[in-house]
Amino acid sequence: MKQHYDMFIEEKVLRVFSEMEKRVSNEDMVRIHEAYELAREAHAEQKRKSGEPYIIHPIAVATIVAEELKLGANPVIAAFLHDVVEDTDYTMQDIRQRFGDDVAFLVSVVTKKSTGNYEISKQVDNYKQMLNSIHYDIRALLVKLADRLHNMRTLGSMPPHKQMKIAGETDFFYAPLANRLGLYNVKIELENLSFRYRCPHEYELIANLIQKDKDCHQERLDAFTAKIHDVLAKDGIEVQVKTIYRAPYSIWRKMRKSGDDFNHIPFRHIVEVMYACEDEQHEKDIALRIYSRLTDAFNEKPCGIINYIDSPKENGYQSFHVQLLSDFGCWEEVHISSERMVRASQLGVVAERSEDNVRRWIEKFRTVLKDIELHQKEGDFIENVVTTFYNDDIMVFTPKGMPVNLPKRATALDFAFEIHSHIGEHAHYAHINGQLSSVKTELHRGDIVEIFTNPDILPQKDWTDHVLTYKAKGFLKRYFAKQEKPTFHFCSHCQPIPGEEVIGFKEADGKISVHKRNCPIAIGLASQQGDSIVSVDYQETPDALYPVAIQILAIDRTHLLCDMINCITNELRLSIHSLNTTTTDCIVHCTIRFSVHSFDELQTIISQVSAINNVKEVNRI
Repeated sequence: MKQHYDMFIEEKVLRVFSEMEKRVSNEDMVRIHEAYELAREAHAEQKRKSGEPYIIHPIAVATIVAEELKLGANPVIAAFLHDVVEDTDYTMQDIRQRFGDDVAFLVSVVTKKSTGNYEISKQVDNYKQMLNSIHYDIRALLVKLADRLHNMRTLGSMPPHKQMKIAGETDFFYAPLANRLGLYNVKIELENLSFRYRCPHEYELIANLIQKDKDCHQERLDAFTAKIHDVLAKDGIEVQVKTIYRAPYSIWRKMRKSGDDFNHIPFRHIVEVMYACEDEQHEKDIALRIYSRLTDAFNEKPCGIINYIDSPKENGYQSFHVQLLSDFGCWEEVHISSERMVRASQLGVVAERSEDNVRRWIEKFRTVLKDIELHQKEGDFIENVVTTFYNDDIMVFTPKGMPVNLPKRATALDFAFEIHSHIGEHAHYAHINGQLSSVKTELHRGDIVEIFTNPDILPQKDWTDHVLTYKAKGFLKRYFAKQEKPTFHFCSHCQPIPGEEVIGFKEADGKISVHKRNCPIAIGLASQQGDSIVSVDYQETPDALYPVAIQILAIDRTHLLCDMINCITNELRLSIHSLNTTTTDCIVHCTIRFSVHSFDELQTIISQVSAINNVKEVNRI
């Protein structure tokens, strides 16, 4: 076995050396070899939870840093050494003497504090330590992301409670961080690995549905992409065309947001059209030429364009999106991108390793972090960072044309607080694109927003449910600070019922709050208070009932409503609390609220109602 591992280790580390020899000096290669030898010696007696020699982990992190992130010698050296100070007898001074101040700095950022005196919690202090490093450099964050990526790739060897803690941290903090750094591939992989370990049943279900969808539609997608290639080739435009399916986590998030089942989620895949362009100044011209030729050959969906070339996302993403009608009668989302744009979306901040480019990224981080620190209260820092800094962004405008960046799904209230806290405090109503709107209205990219105030208007309790930015949340939290926070046993946001995949958190008063494992509140708690996670055996009790609601879509017929009521009340002997139904053009929309004993009972009801003649969809609300 030892001989097998020795050969495996030798093969893996040679990959790192081979990759780095292409772009660093002989002197740096000597330092890289020395760093590996030190790491191998330091971790010689240690093993991972899987039973493998521990040195496999530093080699894997160094491989990611070298091959996937394309970083230089010092980050690779730091990757080899990132656990040496934390897990062995070597000190930071040893690292500094042998490899210099720069490597010591990178290692120090990714080394967890050993003291038990934490400002907020161990996890949150580690986040702050990493984020503070951005005042000096961005490479330390990239080394830490590489470390987290390999830990997630090998998470299967950890016990379930550790999986939940690490996956929660990843979904809450590290995946959004990768997104904001423009590392799209890293972000997608982290999100999906987190989803896989947090909610294995849902992950497997959606992964299987994606594979079935691929098999079912492969022929028509091949025909669509072939036609795109042919149309452009006739005009002398050489492109690469391929279909890219969205990952399970992305599909799950769309299903959760829309309330639709898998088969009714639009654009489960995208078609990427990538072209070569040596001169960045002409990229837009070629993209528009491709767009023009494609819309000559295919019908274009009205208002189906998003131009991220002229208005890149905050993380630097650029592309030209258009929706086209294929010959099979389906709308297809097509992304037109240059090779540079695709490379930038994968490598983000490290796509162009010039000093000016890195300096711009660092300035973005510094500005936002400084602003958050000025407005924060103790314990709010990480929540504010995640809420504001790492969300996908939208750009909206004042009536005078001043751009305002807000998180995706932000509301007119967020906009008001972003302009000034006094405007937010007394926000009465809004004009959005000239139309009278509630201040709770969700904003969209390009909206023109005007807020009207009234001195008699003061913040309402439900405003906290309609804001996303740290400025708005912070103001409202301080405003309502005198009100006592409610305590609960079961999360009111996700409303778990017996039989579902749940997780518990021990609160300060000793009570246990119970959440679904995919509850965003639980993910946030797991990422910041992972040591409070407890196992919960949430079993059905004979007399306990839990309120639920289902939404039914059906084709109208005689006795349809009677059959649905009979299925719940007579066959399963459950009481209906409320029933709302509307029929438009023979299509019935029905919402039924009732109580069940368990998740299995709810699934039985959904299954039986789905089997009723003319019922087409049944979804839990």
